[in-house]
Amino acid sequence: MADATDATGATATPAPPEADPVGTSLLAVRCPWCLADDDRVVDSRMAEDGAAIRRRRQCSDCGHRYTTFERIDEIPLMVIKRSGMRQLFDRGKLIDGLRSATKNRPVTEEQLEVVAREVEEELRVEGWEATSEQVGLAVLEQLRVVDEVAYLRFASVYKGFEDVDDFRREVGLLTKTTAPKRPEA
Repeated sequence: MADATDATGATATPAPPEADPVGTSLLAVRCPWCLADDDRVVDSRMAEDGAAIRRRRQCSDCGHRYTTFERIDEIPLMVIKRSGMRQLFDRGKLIDGLRSATKNRPVTEEQLEVVAREVEEELRVEGWEATSEQVGLAVLEQLRVVDEVAYLRFASVYKGFEDVDDFRREVGLLTKTTAPKRPEA
C-alpha cells in the first residue's frame, strides 16, 4: 500500500469508500492550515525518477494548496544470522566490509555502492529474508568480477581460512576455467 505524507510529514488515511473519486484523492489528507480532511487533487506527476508520485492538493474548506508525496513502503529485508537471530539488512555495514576487503585496491566508492546495491537486489528477488550465508555468497559473486584480490580477502574472513592451503584452494577455484571445446577439423 502506498503511504502518502503531506509537506508537514502527516500521513494520509484512506478515504471512506463512499467518497467520490472523481476530482478527489482516494486518500484523505488533512490540510496543514485548517486541518480539514476534504481536499481535491489539482495535479499529479511522477517524482524521484518514478519512485514517488507528487500531488498538488487544494483544501475544499479554506482553499489553500499544498503538496503531498506518495511512496511505496518497502518491506524490510531481514538477515538470519548463524545464531538464528534476525536483524535488518544494513547496506552501510555491507559497504564497510567491502571497504575493508578493497583497502589499497583500485576499487572506487561507486563500485562498492554498485556491489552493495546488486547484492541487496539479488537478495530481495529471493524474498524478504536471507541467511547470512546467502549474503556472503552474493558478495563473493560480485567481488569476483570487481577485484580478485578483494575477493580473496573477503573469502578468507567469510570462509574462515586457517592456513595457506585454504588460500591455495580458493585461488585454484578462482582461476579455474575450462577452455571451450574446439570442433575437430
